Amino acid sequence: MYLRSTRNNTEQKPGGGVTGSPKEDLDGDDHQQTNPDRNRRAFLKATVVASAALAVGGAAALAKTVATPGVEQAGAVVATTFPRVQVRDASSGLLATVNNLAANSPVSFYYPLDNEPNILVKLGLAVTDGVGPDGDIVAYSDVCQHLGCNPGFLATGQSPPCNSKYSAKGPVMYCCCHGSVYDLTNDAKVVGGPAPYPVPRVILEVDSSGNIFATGMAGPTIYQHGPAGSDDVTYDLQGGTPVS
Repeated sequence: MYLRSTRNNTEQKPGGGVTGSPKEDLDGDDHQQTNPDRNRRAFLKATVVASAALAVGGAAALAKTVATPGVEQAGAVVATTFPRVQVRDASSGLLATVNNLAANSPVSFYYPLDNEPNILVKLGLAVTDGVGPDGDIVAYSDVCQHLGCNPGFLATGQSPPCNSKYSAKGPVMYCCCHGSVYDLTNDAKVVGGPAPYPVPRVILEVDSSGNIFATGMAGPTIYQHGPAGSDDVTYDLQGGTPVS
């Protein structure tokens, strides 16, 4: 789960009340008399006006506290630009290149935040959005879109440790929590289990030296980042510290 900070709205206190003016006696018998009905009506009118003003001011104050991607909030700015960083193996610290990736041997790394796990893998067959000289290197969020468990990679013919009866018909991510299956040859389309959306794809680039960089995220958003299934991937930059 991701904890998001909340801010207390500023409470506005009304100023002094407004009262009506006393009615003058035009007959001259008494130099001034107060008309209770007129004063009461004037007081109620002033109260309504003041309340409306406070409501508008309060709504404006509340609107300023709602976190919006890329908008400054109390001195902090929510990032809207994805970092461009070379993929680094979370276990070994090794930087990923096209030369040190073996087919069907996934590499775990964090992106776009330092608490968001992903899998980088060379599939051994060209796919849409694959990078590298063979067009077969892809990366996806390792957070299941069902309940946030961490799926694992399976090469063709492999079975997950939780379900020996299942044999992958192609390279997939398989979640042992509830059996969601994502087809990595088809942009992580859900082909089994209860997951409602594909896991998001990490956008990759390869430079002239063969170094592999993560440069952004494709929709939908990562599990529990913004509205479920949203295509506004700037939500993926909230809830942690961008990698660098």
